[in-house]
Amino acid sequence: MTPTRRALLGALPALACLSRSALAAPSAADLYRDAVIINGNLVLPIDDTKPLDKETRDQIKASGLTAAKMTIGGSGGETRAEVVESIAGFDKAIALNPDLYMKVVAPADFARAKASGRLGVIYSFEAAEMLEGDLAAIDQFHDLGVLIMGLSYNRTTPFASGTMSKESTGLTALGRQAVARMNAKGVTVDVSHSDEKSSLAAIEASNRPVLITHAGCAAVHAHPRNKSDDLMRELADRGGVIGIYELSYLTTAPAQPSLEVYLAHLTHALKVCGEDHVGIGSDALLWPFDTSAESMAQWNKSLEERKAAGVAAPGEGPPPFVTELNRPDRCAIVADALAKRGYKARVVEKVLGGNFRRVFNETWTG
Repeated sequence: MTPTRRALLGALPALACLSRSALAAPSAADLYRDAVIINGNLVLPIDDTKPLDKETRDQIKASGLTAAKMTIGGSGGETRAEVVESIAGFDKAIALNPDLYMKVVAPADFARAKASGRLGVIYSFEAAEMLEGDLAAIDQFHDLGVLIMGLSYNRTTPFASGTMSKESTGLTALGRQAVARMNAKGVTVDVSHSDEKSSLAAIEASNRPVLITHAGCAAVHAHPRNKSDDLMRELADRGGVIGIYELSYLTTAPAQPSLEVYLAHLTHALKVCGEDHVGIGSDALLWPFDTSAESMAQWNKSLEERKAAGVAAPGEGPPPFVTELNRPDRCAIVADALAKRGYKARVVEKVLGGNFRRVFNETWTG
């Protein structure tokens, strides 16, 4: 039957609504469900003695994460041999939860993790003491699955000075060799804890993009661990990415950072670096931080140990979380907040993980 002109005209409003619906931007929830979500620095529940319990498994699933970078070797207090043992423990913990975790060893693993509903674990070093000044250790640890390495953790190392070094050595000759070795081996260079002089030199020396996986913006709140606009621009100009953390350094202690404070840093980074060079690097626990008196006593003890070890930064005290983000699905909250501020879906998706994924694609090939 041939439709009449009246019938066609009557259908136009419905067709117009259908067209607008088809072209409508996805909701933040839909985008989060479909995107590859990569947190640039996060503490994951790890137990190498038994499978994780249901409550913990549910929290991991609720996070919606595709992958997260996990620090091994802490702030430099473990020897090379001890870190080898730690890596074996991580491997065992992942093997005990094969339907929940998978070890990320190549860029293709992000798609595999997303498709299988597992959380990809990216092994990384923030410190460099475990390398013991030996370039061969870069090869050794890469072969054990460590794909991201730092050059210094606040203190000076044979490779570079840190954000809390009394004197800035910058990137040393050995540090330049280390950057070249990481580039050749397929290891991403991370200068989150290196000072400005060392970081700029590492970015210049690297023939691959460099990461600042977790930091804040010094222009929003001045602090040694927050990065200058000049450094962030140089990082972005060379293809790198900065992940914004949730640490107390985002604001003046003892205030606990709020979502508004977090977004001030995130949106400033987007303004300075551009949409292709910003991500999320929480540097927090995947599960909610316990603020009970007992838990805070343990936290305060750990801060005293950091001060004694010489790795503490000014303003340490408030626990590592943003008030509205102290939950497993923190990245979903950030996505929704960016969408409400008018950021387009493509920008939100890049911040959620697309930018980190690009850098890993460009750096993990030796």
